[in-house]
Amino acid sequence: MSRIAPLSGFPEWLPAERVVEQQVLDTVRRVFELHGFASIETRAVEPLEQMLRKGEIDKEVYVLRRLHAESDEADAGLGLHFDLTVPFARYVLQNAGHLEFPFRRYQIQKVWRGERPQEGRFREFTQADIDVIGRDTLAFHHEVEVALVMAEVFRALPCPPAVILVNNRKLAEGFFLGAGATDAAAALRAIDKLDKIGPEKVAALLESDAGLTAEGAQKCLALAGIRSADVSFVAQVRALGVEHELLTEGLDELAAVIAAASARMPGAVVADLKIARGLDYYTGTVYETQLVGYESFGSVCSGGRYDSLASDGRTTYPGVGISLGVSRLLSVLIGRGLVTASRSVPTAVLVAVSDDDARGTSEDVAAALRARGISTEVAPSAAKFGKQIRHADRRGIPFVWFVSDDGTHSVKDIRSGDQVDADPTSWTPPAEDLVPVVALAQNEESTS
Repeated sequence: MSRIAPLSGFPEWLPAERVVEQQVLDTVRRVFELHGFASIETRAVEPLEQMLRKGEIDKEVYVLRRLHAESDEADAGLGLHFDLTVPFARYVLQNAGHLEFPFRRYQIQKVWRGERPQEGRFREFTQADIDVIGRDTLAFHHEVEVALVMAEVFRALPCPPAVILVNNRKLAEGFFLGAGATDAAAALRAIDKLDKIGPEKVAALLESDAGLTAEGAQKCLALAGIRSADVSFVAQVRALGVEHELLTEGLDELAAVIAAASARMPGAVVADLKIARGLDYYTGTVYETQLVGYESFGSVCSGGRYDSLASDGRTTYPGVGISLGVSRLLSVLIGRGLVTASRSVPTAVLVAVSDDDARGTSEDVAAALRARGISTEVAPSAAKFGKQIRHADRRGIPFVWFVSDDGTHSVKDIRSGDQVDADPTSWTPPAEDLVPVVALAQNEESTS
C-alpha cells in the first residue's frame, strides 16, 4: 500500500488525546444541562443564500455537490454550515410552534470552514454552543447569563484560567459614526484585524474603507485600547470626546453586563473595546475568550447578541449565544502539553487467561466486574503471565486479575506490584483508577 499523505485541517486524535476530548465534551455537556439548556442537533447543510448573508465568510464555505451532479440539481445551492448559530436560527423558524420561549438550547457538532490550516484553525472542527432565543423580545439579563455559564465551563475544565472579553456592537458602531466614519461596518471589520495586522495597517483601513480622517482613525484605535474589569471604561470612552446616541446606548448595555457579571463571578468577564466579531448578524453584546498566559493563541470561545437573524417577516426571534471552539481549545491543551491523561483506554482491569480452556472462567470474571460498572478486558491470549502483564502495562491498564487453579482470585496493581485477594462481585478499584483522569500537567499547575 502506498504511503498515505496527511490531510491538514482535519484533526484526528490519538486514543489518549481522545480521552481528553471526551472529558472536555462531558464537562461541557454537564454544565450546560445544569443550567437547563436542552440538546438539539441540526443538519450539516444549509442553503448558501442564507449563509452568505452573514458576514465575511463567503470564501470559507464548503459547497455540497455530487461528483457527477447536473448544474440544476436541487443540492446545488447547499453548503456545509460554518457555525451553529445560523442553523439554529433556521431551526427555530421551522419549529417555533413546538418550542417554549425563551428557548434554551445547547448544540455540540462538527462545522466546516475553508480556512488556511494552522495551530488552532481547522477546516473541520467541533463547536459547543449555548443560546437563549426569545419571541419578539429577549431579556437583557441573558447576555450576562450565557457569559457566566461559559465561565463556569472553563473553571470546570482542566485548562488554564480563562477570561471572557466583552464589547458591544452598538458602542463600537456608535463611536465610529460619532468619530466621522461613513461605513461603520467597514470600521468594525478593520478593528477586528487589529491583532493580525497591527495598528498602522488598521489605521490605513479605517481611512480608506471607513471614511475616517487620520484624527478619527486614531480615536478609534484609542477606543480599541480600552480594557477594564469594572465600569471605569465608561469614563475612559467619554474622555475621547466622541458623542452619538448609539454609543450611549451601547455604553449603558456594556456597563450593565460588566457590573452584573462582576457581582456574580469577579474577574471572569472583562470589558475589552477592541472586540468586534466579523459576522454581521451580531447587534449588541459580543464575546471573545482568552486563556491566561496564552493570549497570543487568540480566542477559544466567542459569540454575541443577535436581534434579526431569525425572522419570518411577522415574528422576530432575538437571541444571544456563545460558542466554545472545542477543537481549537484541544489544539492548545494537547499541542502544548498542558494536560495529561492517566491512560489512553477506559479499561481498568485486564483479566489474565491461564490457558485456553480457562478462558470461559476469565470471561465470567470480566462479566461480573462489568456488571458493576468496571471497564474490563480479557487478555487476548493465554501467554505467560509476565507477557500478559506487559500487555496491560503498554495499554495503560492499572490492574491485572488472576484466577488460581484452586478457584481463588487475586488482583495486582502493576504499578506498585501489590497483589491482594479479591472477589469479582465486590472488589472495586480506587476512584481515581475507575476511569481515565485528565488533569493539568504539573508544570502548568505550578504556573496557574
